[in-house]
Amino acid sequence: MAGSCDFCIRIFKCIPVLFVLSVVAWSYFAYVVQLCFNTVQSNVERVFDLMVYHILLFFFLWAYWQTVCTPVFTVPRKFVLSAEDQDRFNRAENEGAQKQIIEEVTQSLPLATRTASGGFRYCHICSHIKPDRSHHCSVCGTCVLKMDHHCPWVNNCVSFSNYKYFILFLGYALLYCLFIVMSTLQYFIEFWEGNPDRVQRFNVLFLFFVAAMFLFSLVSLFVYHLYLVSHNRTTLEAFRAPVFIRGPDKNGFNLGCGPNFTEVFGDDVLLWFVPVFTSMGDGVEFPVRYGYSSSSNRYHSMGRTINSIGDGVEYPQRTLDPASDHLLGSDNWTDDNDDFRFAPYVPPLSPRTAKRALAPTNLDNSSSYDSTRSSDQCEENGLNTGSNLDRQQTFVV
Repeated sequence: MAGSCDFCIRIFKCIPVLFVLSVVAWSYFAYVVQLCFNTVQSNVERVFDLMVYHILLFFFLWAYWQTVCTPVFTVPRKFVLSAEDQDRFNRAENEGAQKQIIEEVTQSLPLATRTASGGFRYCHICSHIKPDRSHHCSVCGTCVLKMDHHCPWVNNCVSFSNYKYFILFLGYALLYCLFIVMSTLQYFIEFWEGNPDRVQRFNVLFLFFVAAMFLFSLVSLFVYHLYLVSHNRTTLEAFRAPVFIRGPDKNGFNLGCGPNFTEVFGDDVLLWFVPVFTSMGDGVEFPVRYGYSSSSNRYHSMGRTINSIGDGVEYPQRTLDPASDHLLGSDNWTDDNDDFRFAPYVPPLSPRTAKRALAPTNLDNSSSYDSTRSSDQCEENGLNTGSNLDRQQTFVV
């Protein structure tokens, strides 16, 4: 009984896919037979229309087939709790004890996202820790890596394994409908005004309306997903921001428009428009913006990790003079590794003030000017010649 119910559910899920294929099959008959062979009079126009139409149809069906038939990537075994840890987790007395067990297990796992309460994400249905950007799909019955959404029109989860195929499917379907609308527009107007054969009129008119209807719906969906790719978001992340160690942020995985497209379509631009798998990474580890990772590693879009520059290097620490009791003021700063000292801040003197300070003055009511004494006094007051002024200005920090 259960097996027959599962079989009926599978057949029911395939109805949208069968509907799409039936519409495409009818459009092929309407365009190729009724329009190109029975309506178009020019041989050049007929050959051109048939050639472009079949190229677009080929890539459209290829991308659609890849989207429908590509299996989703599931969570690797390293995220599954061992039998001992699973037993400890099940026997934990409260949620805090369970959270502590998960914290111990995730020490060696590449995780950046968390729950709203600050703990790591755990799927109680699949009994494993959720990698970044993965979610449990109730239709597929499993956790899916980088899940975007479950699409009934492809009877599959749009996720890391087929997201590129899904984008290409939308793009080629849009071009397919756009070409049909443009190539049937003139005949649509003629049939609307004239009175040709009723069968040809029905197929061409209905073909134009159906292609135009799908065109408008595909434009909005295709543009929206291009926007998501440019910001490195999934549909689920657009509605609910992922939570990082710093809090929720929709742009936590955003690396810039170019790297974001490279992550989905690969680094070979010539293969961007071909429905073959070229996405970067493994669907488990994703590059994050600086400071959003809970580990000491930084992620590449290739799925590899490197250590931060300067790891393991000890830098000298600059400390405050022990005689000082405040941070900013007239006290000196010293370096633990040398005798270099920063002098207190001395405002630079204007040329007029410096000239006045160096001018001959009447000292001790004497009419004669002792240049040596005047120079010594200027040095004691910190007002020496131009070189001294320059030296003082270099200590301004």
